Amino acid sequence: MHHNRLRVYYGPEERAAPATIPMRDEVTIPLGEVLPLLVDAARGRRAWIDDFADDQITISSDLYEILMAYQHFQRPGA
Repeated sequence: MHHNRLRVYYGPEERAAPATIPMRDEVTIPLGEVLPLLVDAARGRRAWIDDFADDQITISSDLYEILMAYQHFQRPGA
Protein backbone atom coordinates (compact mmCIF):
# COMPACT_ATOMS: atom_id res chain seq x y z
CA MET A 1 0.00 0.00 0.00
CA HIS A 2 1.30 3.45 -0.94
CA HIS A 3 1.25 6.07 1.84
CA ASN A 4 0.96 9.75 0.95
CA ARG A 5 3.14 12.12 2.91
CA LEU A 6 1.89 15.62 3.46
CA ARG A 7 4.24 18.51 3.98
CA VAL A 8 3.62 22.07 5.13
CA TYR A 9 4.40 24.57 2.40
CA TYR A 10 6.29 27.60 3.68
CA GLY A 11 6.65 29.39 0.35
CA PRO A 12 9.46 29.32 -2.17
CA GLU A 13 12.85 28.32 -0.90
CA GLU A 14 15.25 31.21 -0.65
CA ARG A 15 18.00 30.83 -3.17
CA ALA A 16 20.64 33.30 -4.14
CA ALA A 17 19.57 34.90 -7.39
CA PRO A 18 22.18 34.58 -10.11
CA ALA A 19 23.81 37.97 -10.48
CA THR A 20 25.40 39.27 -13.64
CA ILE A 21 27.88 41.29 -11.58
CA PRO A 22 29.17 40.63 -8.10
CA MET A 23 27.31 42.59 -5.43
CA ARG A 24 29.86 45.12 -4.18
CA ASP A 25 29.67 48.65 -2.87
CA GLU A 26 31.79 49.92 -5.75
CA VAL A 27 32.37 48.83 -9.32
CA THR A 28 34.92 50.38 -11.67
CA ILE A 29 33.92 50.49 -15.33
CA PRO A 30 34.81 52.68 -18.30
CA LEU A 31 32.77 55.87 -18.65
CA GLY A 32 31.96 54.89 -22.22
CA GLU A 33 30.14 51.84 -20.93
CA VAL A 34 27.88 53.63 -18.45
CA LEU A 35 27.39 57.03 -20.12
CA PRO A 36 25.05 55.90 -22.93
CA LEU A 37 22.84 54.13 -20.40
CA LEU A 38 22.67 57.18 -18.14
CA VAL A 39 21.94 59.50 -21.05
CA ASP A 40 19.13 57.25 -22.27
CA ALA A 41 17.66 56.96 -18.77
CA ALA A 42 17.85 60.73 -18.22
CA ARG A 43 16.25 61.49 -21.58
CA GLY A 44 13.53 58.95 -20.86
CA ARG A 45 12.98 60.50 -17.43
CA ARG A 46 13.33 57.14 -15.71
CA ALA A 47 12.31 57.40 -12.07
CA TRP A 48 15.26 55.37 -10.82
CA ILE A 49 17.66 58.13 -11.88
CA ASP A 50 16.29 60.28 -9.05
CA ASP A 51 17.09 57.52 -6.56
CA PHE A 52 20.80 58.07 -7.23
CA ALA A 53 20.82 61.86 -7.53
CA ASP A 54 22.61 62.33 -4.19
CA ASP A 55 25.11 59.50 -4.67
CA GLN A 56 28.78 60.46 -4.78
CA ILE A 57 30.86 59.46 -7.80
CA THR A 58 34.60 59.55 -8.34
CA ILE A 59 36.01 60.90 -11.59
CA SER A 60 39.53 61.72 -12.71
CA SER A 61 40.80 65.24 -12.14
CA ASP A 62 41.27 65.86 -15.86
CA LEU A 63 37.66 64.90 -16.59
CA TYR A 64 36.55 67.20 -13.76
CA GLU A 65 38.52 70.10 -15.29
CA ILE A 66 36.96 69.48 -18.70
CA LEU A 67 33.48 69.34 -17.19
CA MET A 68 34.00 72.62 -15.31
CA ALA A 69 35.26 74.33 -18.47
CA TYR A 70 32.31 72.93 -20.42
CA GLN A 71 29.90 74.14 -17.75
CA HIS A 72 31.47 77.61 -17.82
CA PHE A 73 31.03 77.94 -21.58
CA GLN A 74 27.46 76.63 -21.46
CA ARG A 75 26.30 79.60 -19.38
CA PRO A 76 24.20 82.19 -21.16
CA GLY A 77 26.34 85.08 -22.32
CA ALA A 78 29.59 83.14 -21.99
